Amino acid sequence: MIQLEHIAIWADDLDALCAFYARYFGAETGPRYENSAKGFSSRFLGFGHGARIEVMQTTALALARHESGAQRHGLTHLALSLGSESAVDALTARLLADGYSVLDGPRRTGDGYYESVVLDPEGNRLELTA
Repeated sequence: MIQLEHIAIWADDLDALCAFYARYFGAETGPRYENSAKGFSSRFLGFGHGARIEVMQTTALALARHESGAQRHGLTHLALSLGSESAVDALTARLLADGYSVLDGPRRTGDGYYESVVLDPEGNRLELTA
């Protein structure tokens, strides 16, 4: 059986992005991996079960920049299930109060989700779903 193992996100501030996912989503942050010869660092974020997020940082590559929250071709958002509509409402309100961008919702979508769309500190779109 095929299973999604992890996705990877390039970050300007690896530790700050990991701290965001730990603070707001309870992610367990793994140890930092360093490969100085390649100018590469990473940490894995675990959520108790299922796929993980690898947060990566580089000093060796010139990464393409996109406007914060941009809709782009290819991978464009992560959806994180919070388990209930009240959890979506509460976390959306908390993120907004803490100064993070809320782009949409909470609302019920045409495909049956209850969700809001927020940006993480690096401008990645997150769908918070129930």
